[in-house]
Amino acid sequence: MSHPRPSVGVNLLDPGNYAVDNQPRLWRRLQNECPVGWHEATLGVPGFWVLSRYADIMEVFKDTTTFSSARGNILGTLLAGGDPAGGQMLAVTDPPRHRDLRRILQGGFSARSMQRIADSVRAVSRRLVAEAVERGTCDFVADVAARIPLEAICELLAVPVADRPRMLELTSAALDAGSTPMEAARAQSDIMNYYAKLVPERRANPQDDAVSMLAAGAIDGKPLSEVEVFLNCYNLIIGGDETTRFSGAGGLLALIEHPDQWRVLKERPDVIDSAVEEIVRWTSPALHIARVTTADTTLRGARVAAGDIVTLWIGAANRDEEVFDSPYTFNLARTPNKHMAYGFGPHFCLGGALARLEMKILFEEIREQVGSVSLAGEVEYSRSNFLTGVSRLPVAFTPSTR
Repeated sequence: MSHPRPSVGVNLLDPGNYAVDNQPRLWRRLQNECPVGWHEATLGVPGFWVLSRYADIMEVFKDTTTFSSARGNILGTLLAGGDPAGGQMLAVTDPPRHRDLRRILQGGFSARSMQRIADSVRAVSRRLVAEAVERGTCDFVADVAARIPLEAICELLAVPVADRPRMLELTSAALDAGSTPMEAARAQSDIMNYYAKLVPERRANPQDDAVSMLAAGAIDGKPLSEVEVFLNCYNLIIGGDETTRFSGAGGLLALIEHPDQWRVLKERPDVIDSAVEEIVRWTSPALHIARVTTADTTLRGARVAAGDIVTLWIGAANRDEEVFDSPYTFNLARTPNKHMAYGFGPHFCLGGALARLEMKILFEEIREQVGSVSLAGEVEYSRSNFLTGVSRLPVAFTPSTR
């Protein structure tokens, strides 16, 4: 016996729906009219479930038995048949293999590694902000925000300094919604080929970095295959770049658009930690995460069949009025702020602490070096139903007088 599925009544495959000024309407519509809804199949593309309330998304994040990541965790990949890296790459594995892979990778996030990364990010952030202030104008994305997360992740992986500009080009091409499928595939292949050369070097001469941890890693006494090592290197460098870039750029834009909060940042050094959390919640670059059900289940009374795709709309959850007071208000002093920008549960973002560190250092340097900031041209955006954010941010800086 079939059961009616509540329809979301909006095309979530259309990137135009994720324009910044449309997102509030979209999230409110989903949450108020159809918090657990079915997105109808269209033009040969399968249908999928849509969750937009924080509590429902939390329930799915916690249950890795019923809601699997092993076929993929991005809607577009699942609609195309699944992720070929499923079961091998951290983001698209289920426990217990996910737990074992995570344990190996956590070795790259040791206290010593994090201090080395912090020192590098501080030096680079200080220099990039100082150069931008001295010039007076810059594209904050290209000149600052894009370069800091790359520096951090390259330190984590111990990528030689000379190779880092090329890695920035490749990661941008691999994820940018403006790249053609061929350009994205070529960039992904080039990243994998890079690690195919780097990993044997680290096996022979291990260092205190994530690549060396993976190269020496084993599960149940069996070493990780070369493909698993390459895939997880790729996972780290892709996962650590674009989202933090979008948060940094979107955070500065939010401060320009909310001058009262710019004053808070400048005048209250004590709010830096809560400011980082609010910037990440506000920007929410990764709009959704996806799962596939392993068994029949129910969500808010809706019957979900085994094998169905379930999408978790993080952008909506981070604006849920049932959880956040005045969620459409940008408030650097917001507390508590239990946003889901880094996920939740066993799949909580492995690099979440690193991303927070990068953001904190960047906005500390902006606070100390920048007296005022204003727009100096048209803001441009990169949009998809997975990643969205500021891709070009022309700004004018004046130096701080203190």
